Amino acid sequence: MNDVIARPRRSAVRGRGGRLRLMALLAVRMMFHDRFKLVGTLLGVVFAVVLVNQQLGVLFALLDKNTMFVDHAGADVWILPPQTETLQGGAPIALSTLSLARTTAGAEWAEPLAFGTATVRRPDGGNEPVSLVGTRLPRLAGGPWNVVAGDPRDLADPDVVFFEDSQRTKLGGMNLRSVREMSGRRVVAGGFTWGLSPFAPPYAFAEHDTARDVLGIATDQTSFVLVGARDGVSPERLRDALAARLPDLRVVTAREFSTGIVAYLLAEQLGISFGTSTTFAVIVGFVIVALSMFSAVVDNVREFGTLKAMGCTTWDLASLLWAQSLLYAFLGTTFGLFLVTRMAEGMRSPQLSLVLPTWMWLGSYVGMAVLCVLASTLALVRVRNVEPGMVFR
Repeated sequence: MNDVIARPRRSAVRGRGGRLRLMALLAVRMMFHDRFKLVGTLLGVVFAVVLVNQQLGVLFALLDKNTMFVDHAGADVWILPPQTETLQGGAPIALSTLSLARTTAGAEWAEPLAFGTATVRRPDGGNEPVSLVGTRLPRLAGGPWNVVAGDPRDLADPDVVFFEDSQRTKLGGMNLRSVREMSGRRVVAGGFTWGLSPFAPPYAFAEHDTARDVLGIATDQTSFVLVGARDGVSPERLRDALAARLPDLRVVTAREFSTGIVAYLLAEQLGISFGTSTTFAVIVGFVIVALSMFSAVVDNVREFGTLKAMGCTTWDLASLLWAQSLLYAFLGTTFGLFLVTRMAEGMRSPQLSLVLPTWMWLGSYVGMAVLCVLASTLALVRVRNVEPGMVFR
């Protein structure tokens, strides 16, 4: 260890910048001098990075699954039943709302959307739930999208329904033109979509009147009304115009509806569970890094005393510890993100795929740098109490 200290001493340079470079060089050499502590500390950082990113990736994936319908529906404004928080079947609204929406200033088009839960009877007699969507041709506002088989225009046939491709086995080995019973009505599989499985039963698509019949919605009612804005008209302006004419209904822009779904899920279902596991990962990583760095100082306390005897100030030694912290953060985060990327590729499926936005990568580096620097505080307290005279005892 004394050789580790002596080598940079011979190349010392004057000035604050030179001292910082010297401390950084010494920090690297001290880190790699004790390989076991290096590996142990890096494992703590890697553990925190992997678990935090994995948990956030799953959380974002679930949120994305539950907002994808609103994001892909193609509407600028949604007209909803009162008190509606998420996309789910509830009390229907009058179909006359459609005429009011179409004649509102700034509206380019308006279409009804039927929505609710239906059951599909398998050939073996079992049942599988689906989230049935009723859309109207030719606009097909509300889907289907991500179509991997069939032509959406075939929904004009009142017996045709599009199902989720990943559910074909669960639906009894379903293929194109397979016949099933849906909530007591005969339907034919006319096509398949891919990846449309929310935090609920997977989506299935039918023509509006067909879906309304299956769901038991009256002919003068529908679930929602989707509205598109004319060129030059903002969604907010159209929302205000519609709200003035429909005071008893909830009128929101697509962005507001999507954001509201996220807020509801975080507050009511997902926030606590994922927040707890993410916090646990951060705490474990912090403790491992803090204890490893403190242990390294205790094991090398005489060397730190030697550095003080050679003229190093507490600030110099703090720079050394911070340099080690940043290097631990960089190396551990880089390897941790590599593992998360491989994990995301292995987990990719129609039901769930980790969502890892670019900003999360940068956030991982910044977050772990802050965590590791804070973790070095415990070691810094020990370094401040090191007496230079202990070297001569």
